[in-house]
Amino acid sequence: MKESKTVAKTPKEIAEKILEDHMVGTMATIEGNKPHSRYMTFFNDRFTLYTVTSDTTHKVEELSKNPYTHILIGYDGKGFGDSFLEIEGKVEISSDDTMREKVWNKFLKPWFEGPDDPKMVILKVTPSQIRLMNSKGESPQMVDLN
Repeated sequence: MKESKTVAKTPKEIAEKILEDHMVGTMATIEGNKPHSRYMTFFNDRFTLYTVTSDTTHKVEELSKNPYTHILIGYDGKGFGDSFLEIEGKVEISSDDTMREKVWNKFLKPWFEGPDDPKMVILKVTPSQIRLMNSKGESPQMVDLN
């Protein structure tokens, strides 16, 4: 009889799966020395997150003054044991044409005419720290970004 060995997943592997399975999370910025959060749709590329917005939004103005953000993503609302991520990072505001093409999808049509819409900007979030939270009751775990 063959013994089956279960390989424990690392925090990094769990975090990768969360980002693969979840696109919507909250993104916080600072407005007048107070936190301001909103739901955003994120695209993930090896722990660098991208989200799309209009260049006329408050978040662009807020990030121009303070480029740091805090993101929560992955919670399903089922309760104890739902793993999710807390991501701290720095945001770069970009209108890079290559990135616009990469993130463009039909869900952006209500807000933008297409990937070449001059109002559309990409917020690139480079994480400085990612914590895996609520993973089966364990203490928060740091995710190795290397």
